[in-house]
Amino acid sequence: MALHWFSPPVYIKALQPGVTSGVSHVEGAAEELIRFTKRGPKWDLAVRACMAALADEATPQEVRRCFRLAAKEEGILREGT
Repeated sequence: MALHWFSPPVYIKALQPGVTSGVSHVEGAAEELIRFTKRGPKWDLAVRACMAALADEATPQEVRRCFRLAAKEEGILREGT
């Protein structure tokens, strides 16, 4: 299965303190969303966008936008991304 890439990556705080992780495809965004604790409206939107992109009903760039908002809502977005 081919990955659904987006650019530029969204940089988030990793589980390890002081470590940054770059998310650059829909599948990676979906994996990260599973570990989020604040499953608010932005998280829901990002999950739906991932599902739509995997069904070829949304673009990877739309997932990037939604994932970035969800990461900000979660408090793990590294600013400047």
